Amino acid sequence: MAERSFKKEVQILRKGAGEELHVEGILGVTKALLQSGVAYVGGYQGSPISHLMDVLNDAQEILEELDVHFESNASEATAAAMLAASVNYPLRGAVAWKSTVGTNVASDALANLASGGVKGGALIVVGEDYGEGSSIMQERSHAFAMKSQMWLLDPRPNLTSITDSVEWGFQLSEASSTPVMLELRIRACHVHGSFTAKDNIRPPLTVKEAMENPVRDTSRIVLPPSVFLHEKEKVEDRLPAAIDFIKANKLNEFFEPRNGGNEKLGIILQGGLYNTLIRALNILGLADAFGNSDIPLYCMNVTYPYVDDEIIEFCRGKDAVLVVEEGQPDYIEQAINKMLRNADVATRLHGKGMLPVYGEYQGQPLKEGVEKFIQAEAPQMLKAEVMPANDAGVADDSANVSPIVQSFDPKAAAQDVISKATAQPIAKADNLIPLTDLDELVPPRPAGFCVGCPERPIFSAIKQLQFEKGEFHVSADIGCHLFSILPPFNLGNTTMGYGLGGAAGSAFNVDGVRRTINVMGDGGFWHNGLTSSIGSAVFNENDNVFLIVDNNYSAATGGQDVLSSKFYVDHRSTQNPIKKAVQGVGAKWVRVVDTYDVETVKATFKEAMETPIKGPKIIIAQNECMLNKQRRVKPQVRAAMKDGKRVVRERFFVDDETCTGDHACIRLSGCPSLTVKENPNPLKSDPVAYVDNDCLGCGLCGANAHSAVLCPSFVRAEVISNPSKMDSFLHGIRQKVIGFLQAKLQAKIDKHAF
Repeated sequence: MAERSFKKEVQILRKGAGEELHVEGILGVTKALLQSGVAYVGGYQGSPISHLMDVLNDAQEILEELDVHFESNASEATAAAMLAASVNYPLRGAVAWKSTVGTNVASDALANLASGGVKGGALIVVGEDYGEGSSIMQERSHAFAMKSQMWLLDPRPNLTSITDSVEWGFQLSEASSTPVMLELRIRACHVHGSFTAKDNIRPPLTVKEAMENPVRDTSRIVLPPSVFLHEKEKVEDRLPAAIDFIKANKLNEFFEPRNGGNEKLGIILQGGLYNTLIRALNILGLADAFGNSDIPLYCMNVTYPYVDDEIIEFCRGKDAVLVVEEGQPDYIEQAINKMLRNADVATRLHGKGMLPVYGEYQGQPLKEGVEKFIQAEAPQMLKAEVMPANDAGVADDSANVSPIVQSFDPKAAAQDVISKATAQPIAKADNLIPLTDLDELVPPRPAGFCVGCPERPIFSAIKQLQFEKGEFHVSADIGCHLFSILPPFNLGNTTMGYGLGGAAGSAFNVDGVRRTINVMGDGGFWHNGLTSSIGSAVFNENDNVFLIVDNNYSAATGGQDVLSSKFYVDHRSTQNPIKKAVQGVGAKWVRVVDTYDVETVKATFKEAMETPIKGPKIIIAQNECMLNKQRRVKPQVRAAMKDGKRVVRERFFVDDETCTGDHACIRLSGCPSLTVKENPNPLKSDPVAYVDNDCLGCGLCGANAHSAVLCPSFVRAEVISNPSKMDSFLHGIRQKVIGFLQAKLQAKIDKHAF
C-alpha cells in the first residue's frame, strides 16, 4: 500500500501523438518509456524515484496492453541484473532506483553489463539523492559512470528535456552498445510541466518472443579472454560511437548571449542545474525569466562522456569560463582543464575556486559564485544595486565580493526588508518589532518517529532495559528505526547499509561479554538481511540478539508492500512470514512480539540477553506502520460515521492532579503528541505532561508508565460516535454516579472550609 496512488493519473499515459500533457516528472518519464517501445521495466523504490515505481505498479493494465513486462524487484542488484535481457536481444529495458546507495548495491551487475555491452537499449533511471534533502551519504553517480564506462545523462529539469532524454538514452545506448544512466534530481522527479505526447509503441520484440527464440553469444559473457576485448571495445569502439551520436544529435545545448551580451565570457554547466543558474543570472540582472542570458552557456545534458571538441570550441576565444559542477570531486572541471591545456587554449577556467567545493548548488550559493565570477572578469556587467558600495555609497567595481557574498546578518536583512516595504531609509525606528535569532526562538527538532509509530515502543523497551543492565552496542540499519539514534532514545552505534544491521555487528561475536543488539526492518530484511545478516549469523553461530522490525511494509520508502505484508496485493505474493524465513535458514531461538506490549518486549529482550542457548537470538517485533494504517482506516471510519454506524476511538490524556512534572514519560517516548502545558495547580511550578489532539490512541504513553513504574497519570478514554441505546444508558448511569461522588466530595470541602 504505497503512500500515494496514481490509479487516476496513469490514464493519461494512453494519450497519443500531438496531445499536450501536463504532468509530474515521474509520470513524464513513464510516458516516455512507453513512447520509446520499452519491452521490460524494473526497479527498487527509494527517494526520489519511489513514486516512479508506484506509477509503474498502478499502470500494470496499460503495460500489459503493450506487452511490457514490469517487476518491482527485491533489490537494486536484482533490478540491474534484469538488464541482462538486453545483452543478447534487441529488447529495450529500463530500471530505476535511488542513487548512490542503490547504484552501490547494483554495482556487480552494472559492471558486468557495462563490460559485455548491450544489444538492446539499456536505461538506468537513477534518482540522484544529493544535497540537504537527502538521507544518505553525499556522493554522486558521476564517478560510477566514469569507472564502468557508462554514459550519464543529466537533462535540463523541464518535462520536454526529461522525456526527450529517455528516448535519446535508448538510442544512445543502442548506438554505442553501452548502458546509459539517466540522472534525475529530487526536484526534477517532482517538477510539473507540459510536453507534447507521442503514440505509445508496442516493443518491436517482446520478452515473450525473445524467450521463444533464444540467442547465445559467448563473446558478451564476462569471462577471459572476452573481458580483455571488452575493455578494448569500450575505448576504441563504444566511446567514439557515443561521442559521434551526442554531437550528431546535439544532445548538449549551446545558448548564445542575447543582444548586448558578453561573448568573451562563458558558463559550462550540468544540465540539471540549468534552472537554478538561470534564476541566479536573472537576480543579478544578467538573464530574463525565459532563459535569455547575457553570457553564453554550454549546457551538458550528457555529463559523461565529455565531448572534447564541443567544449574546446566553446572556450576558444573567450577570456574566461566558469564551470558549474555540483559536488565533489570536481571531475568535469579537471577534465576541461586538461582539454584546454592539450589544445593550447588560454581561456581562464574558474570553478570550485568561486563556487562551493561541496554541497548542493541551491539558488543562493550559485548566485554568489556567479557574482564572484562576474566581479573578477567583467564587473561592469553588474548593475549598481548588486555591486559593493564604498563608504560614500557609490558603487565600487574594483571590489571582488559583494555584500551578498559576505556573512549574512538576519536582523539587518529583516530591517532592510521592512525599510524598503515602508519606503523609509534604513534606520532604527521606535515602531520596529525587535527581532530574535531563530535559534533562540525555535528549539531544535531532530527527525523522529511518526505519531503512533509501532517502532517507538521497541526502543522505549530497550531504553528501559538499559537502565537495568547498562548500555548495549546497537548496530542500526537503514529505515525508520534509524531514528532511534536520536533523542530521546540515543540508541545505535553504526549503520552500514540496507539490511546490514546484523552484519554490521558480526565482529562482536565474542563469548563472555554483554550481547549486542542488531537491528533491521522488514524492508531491509527482504532486501539483503535474510542472507547477509541472519543467514551469516546462523552459519557463524553468532550469539548476539537480532531485532527485525516487521511493520508490514517497506515503510521508509513510502509504504510499498513486501513479502511479509499482511494484505492481499494484486500481481504480488504476500503473507509470507518472516518467522518461517529465518527458521528456514536454521534459526532456532525465534520470538514474535507485539510492539505496543512494552512489558513483553522488554521481557523478551531481557531473556535474549540472558539465555544460555547459543546461536542468534531473533526477535520479530510486529505491528502495522501507523501511517499506512491511518491511510487505510481513516476513510473506513469516516464512511462508518457518515452512515450512522457506531464507531469507538481510543484517546489518552493526562490527569493534571496526578502528574508529577518530571516528564520521564516524554523521555521514554518522544511522541510528538505528548508535550507539556502550564500546571493548573498554582502551588506547583513544573509544567505537566499533556496529550494533544494529534494522538492516535496507540497507548504507548500508558504502557511506558506501567512498564517503567512511572506516576499513574495517564487515562484512557473511549470516544463513541453514533452511540447505541446501551451506550447512552451506561453514559447516563456513569454521569449520575460521578455527579453523586463529586457532590459528596464538595460537601466535605465546604464543611472543612474556613
